Amino acid sequence: MLFALVVAVAACTACAEDGTGEGGGLDDPAKQDIAMRLVSSAENSSLDWRAQYRYIEDIGDGRGYTAGIIGFCSGTGDMLAVVERYTKDRPGNALAPYLPALRAVVGSDSHQGLGPEFTGAWAQAAASDPVFRAAQDAERDRQYLMPAVRQGERDGLGALGQFIYFDAYVMHGADASRGSVGFRALREKALREAEPPSEGGDEAAYLNAFLDARVEAIRREPSHSDTSRVETAQRVFVREGNFGLEPPLRWRVYGDSYRIE
Repeated sequence: MLFALVVAVAACTACAEDGTGEGGGLDDPAKQDIAMRLVSSAENSSLDWRAQYRYIEDIGDGRGYTAGIIGFCSGTGDMLAVVERYTKDRPGNALAPYLPALRAVVGSDSHQGLGPEFTGAWAQAAASDPVFRAAQDAERDRQYLMPAVRQGERDGLGALGQFIYFDAYVMHGADASRGSVGFRALREKALREAEPPSEGGDEAAYLNAFLDARVEAIRREPSHSDTSRVETAQRVFVREGNFGLEPPLRWRVYGDSYRIE
């Protein structure tokens, strides 16, 4: 997965409340919040990631509808997982009738059986039901955040490296098959160029090798050709040596400037 298209924003500069959390990785809730604001700046042109639970649209990337806090997609199956979890926790919810259609469209960009009624039900559930928001949180953690954190820990990476892994999971998925640009394939390519800190390697050198692989992968996807979420954001933090992802943070994505004090 996978990402949501930039939502139009009038201002070029976005600010956020203070983010703290000394030390540790993305297991730290404060660092998780920073990571989500960074992802949201690229996915939604906003640091207010909590406002994105209700977001849903087809952004024309071949993955059908993109929605929610990290861009769950109808075409890739993670949107289906969110609605299945929600229905388990809240039987009879307004999205449950769309489960057959969501199963049918996996692997395509089809809206068959979905349409405006579905998108309206998604937005309404996100606005009104904390159980649905919790389902989005849980699937983000299960499919993207926690795999990134655990692999980052095994590779000896701090909060920055774990965030870089998380963002790669969100945008590219986990696939490692031949020709894939998924996370595992990106990591394998980076390991051919540099050793991770867990193997005695230099953290900056390894992260730059991983980001090099990401840039190449992004350029292979026409709808994702802008590499600024790497070059003027993540690469900046690596260059600064901010491996703990400590505020203040300043970066640019798609020409817009952001900061966390």
